[in-house]
Amino acid sequence: MKALRTIVFLLVALALILAACAPAATPEPAPVEEPAAPAEPAAPAEEPAAPAEEPAEEPAAGLSCEGAIKVGLITDVTGSLAIYGAHIVRSFMLGMEYVAGAPGSAGEKFDFAATQENTFMVEGCEIQVFVRDDGSNPENTATIARELIDVQKVNILVGTVSSGATATLQGIAFENKIPLIVAPAAANDITGVNFNEYTFRTSRNNYQDAINECQYLTKQYKTFVQIAPDYAFGVGSAAAFRDACTLAGGSFVADDIFAPLDTTDFTPYMEQVYNSGAEAYIVSWAGGGFVPLMQAAVDQGVTESMALGATFIDNVLMPIWYGNAIGSTNGIIYHYSAPKNPANDFLVANTKPRYGVNPDLFDGDGMNAAIMLVEALRLTNGNTDGPTMVAAMEGMTFEGPKGTVYIRPEDHVAIQDMYILKLLNVTDPDANFYEYVDTTRPEPPCLLPENLKDRCGDLPYGNLSGN
Repeated sequence: MKALRTIVFLLVALALILAACAPAATPEPAPVEEPAAPAEPAAPAEEPAAPAEEPAEEPAAGLSCEGAIKVGLITDVTGSLAIYGAHIVRSFMLGMEYVAGAPGSAGEKFDFAATQENTFMVEGCEIQVFVRDDGSNPENTATIARELIDVQKVNILVGTVSSGATATLQGIAFENKIPLIVAPAAANDITGVNFNEYTFRTSRNNYQDAINECQYLTKQYKTFVQIAPDYAFGVGSAAAFRDACTLAGGSFVADDIFAPLDTTDFTPYMEQVYNSGAEAYIVSWAGGGFVPLMQAAVDQGVTESMALGATFIDNVLMPIWYGNAIGSTNGIIYHYSAPKNPANDFLVANTKPRYGVNPDLFDGDGMNAAIMLVEALRLTNGNTDGPTMVAAMEGMTFEGPKGTVYIRPEDHVAIQDMYILKLLNVTDPDANFYEYVDTTRPEPPCLLPENLKDRCGDLPYGNLSGN
């Protein structure tokens, strides 16, 4: 029973992380977020043949503006993914303070309940940040985005947590020719099938997760099998893990196993997993089905015959789900103890004194979004014209808490460091749970749709079905 409890805990944790990657929930209650129809088309109306060219004359580096530059930060403050929205709000404000050299008008600690605005002075230029809560609901996201654009006249959008809500936001940003910086939503679709030239990201995509994890898993195991839900997110996640683990030297000894999302009896599927003879099995399941899935895994002897790998998660849930996994080594998106650089030092030094906790899983994304925003404005000398901002952001690099971030001009994927850590404890009051093992820098294939394949240039092309 102890072993079963451990594995079930791992799957619950994985389901919570996938929630920030999977499409947002429909209004009708369901165990997993389903894709909502975007309020506006996410793909460009006219197919761009290649990444935007650099301006004919580069402006001198620096920042100047005639009026205030306005930024709309949309995140989840009260919804199902609010635990991750909190990471973004505080780290974005700290990132703005880092580049400004002083706190904003809201003071050293931003409190959404007290104010939804914060103003920073950067090199004499006023940057106003308007914070809004979408509750990870695409309809809310659309209403809020249009209010920010039409009423507040924002020049740049940042957000959001849910990938489904982000798809909606992408279409609205494109329609209004306003750059969107995505943080922390991770679905491949954002810079894949839903790509448009106004969408950028500081968050990683699911394929980068797969590369990071598979580089470690294949050092321990060589043969794999995987099970996933039979809908777009599950199919795409399975394709990413199959590609990543195969390229890292592993092999899949059976076809990927897909079960309907509403499955309650996993016996026939776990019989297939057991009969595969694999050393390890990978589960991508973003929903409540993990309980009957794991019961079937026990009943069919899967848990006794093969291993399960799962990425480490946020500091709050690690003690709950990973208490029996001490000594294990796995991948993680970000942990405050891993990077060593000035931006991360600032983030670590200021988060706990102000917010009572150390930086968590997505704090690196939020701070990176703020730094990217200001660095792009410096490249344009404060010009917020959409096409000018796009040209500056494509191919840019900047230094953030995760080290050097490179925005690929072909598809706007953020190439960034990720980490392999060894779990030492889950009781440290500062969430200092790990021993550093390695840093990876995953380079995923270009996942643009077929009609935009020419944008990929010399990058490996991997149009994942259903990603």
